[in-house]
Amino acid sequence: MRVLAALGATGGPSTLTSLGARVGLSPSQTHRYLQSLVAAGMAVQDVSTRYDLGPAVIRIGVAALARMSGFARAEAALARFVDETGWTGLLAIWGESGPVCVRWLPGRPPVVTSLGVGSVLPLLHSAAGNVFLAYLSPNELATPLAELAVNGEAETIGRQVRAGQLAELSNGALPGLRAIAAPIFDLQGRLNFVAGGLATRAIPEEADAQVTERLRHACREATLACGGRWPT
Repeated sequence: MRVLAALGATGGPSTLTSLGARVGLSPSQTHRYLQSLVAAGMAVQDVSTRYDLGPAVIRIGVAALARMSGFARAEAALARFVDETGWTGLLAIWGESGPVCVRWLPGRPPVVTSLGVGSVLPLLHSAAGNVFLAYLSPNELATPLAELAVNGEAETIGRQVRAGQLAELSNGALPGLRAIAAPIFDLQGRLNFVAGGLATRAIPEEADAQVTERLRHACREATLACGGRWPT
């Protein structure tokens, strides 16, 4: 990673010797690392034997920029929702193990639970998981649904969520809590993030309809602010 960082900091193609000097490695060590980076597509070597960043780094960089921009908008929208409603907020992305919580914003009063940043949310028994069921592609859901053996139930949940552009669940993975979640889409109309809200019994249920509409509106605004497409 030090060699890769040095490649990025040079501003153009560099020789093996200059890169080794930057990172404090011998030419032989630097050469071994560079060859590994070239094999992985993270670096390229031109006809003059100079090294530069490869196409894999470019793809990662573009993805990181897109995620950072979208993430900031999504987090800001969720923070406004929490501030306006007092509900606890969470932001989730799709990870290797399923929906993963990447932001947790305490409400008033805060939800006391073991759930937090890094937690994997259940597909069937969480509002955020239900949104992923509704909007991810069949290929993305094939493995988790096969493991759960619940294709029929998943299809029903997906239709309900898409109809209202929002998921609602009470006493799901977290007993005693009311949960809602809504999608945030990217410029290709693909699901990018899921924003959710959690409320304890201390928050009256009378305003729940207005709260769900606020979350839906916040997610739509975050989608449009990132150049995304909200489903019609």
